[in-house]
Amino acid sequence: MRRLPVYILIDTSGSMQGEPIEAVKVGLADMVAALRQDPYALETVCISIITYDNEVKQILPLTPLEDLQLPEITTPESGATNTGAALKMLCDKYDSEVNRGSSEQKGDWMPLLFVMTDGKPSDIMDYKNIVPVVKSHAFTNIVACAAGPKAKTEHLKQLTDNVVSLDTMDSKTFRKFFQWVSLQVIGGGKSIGTTSSIELPKPPAEVNIVI
Repeated sequence: MRRLPVYILIDTSGSMQGEPIEAVKVGLADMVAALRQDPYALETVCISIITYDNEVKQILPLTPLEDLQLPEITTPESGATNTGAALKMLCDKYDSEVNRGSSEQKGDWMPLLFVMTDGKPSDIMDYKNIVPVVKSHAFTNIVACAAGPKAKTEHLKQLTDNVVSLDTMDSKTFRKFFQWVSLQVIGGGKSIGTTSSIELPKPPAEVNIVI
């Protein structure tokens, strides 16, 4: 069975401590539960989670939905937001985890990528250098989310045209965001192979498209 890899990058810098990261955990659990209700997603979707602050960690390697147990997500007291380093790890994991196929065998479907931050990259030069490398990897869609009032969208726009913003960082808003993500994953899985890019579903009121 061809897999649909879904990579989720989550900013875990100090400013995400407390309610924001707890709200993210609730949203992620909702998303996994929603995807498990969809038979096609259950058969094809594999999820990886990479967190980034001072350190970058792949806390969940690419794991089939049916085997997935959400890992504990922690945030430091303070520190940098190393988005560039996170995208570098993403490219390395893509190269090692995604089956690109061969002339004899079809590989995985093109992955989906979701990047969430409540600030801006601390490692700005690394970020600028890695953006073209990310774009050289084939993704069906890259969606970037600027969460909360301090999140900057201009850097995210360098990575993708699909940038959304969340005005608040409570569990209701993150729930709506991750519900929207699960719709994209389910829709992505069903329309893959029939179209080169997937149109994003209409977002809920809490999720603003950044033009």
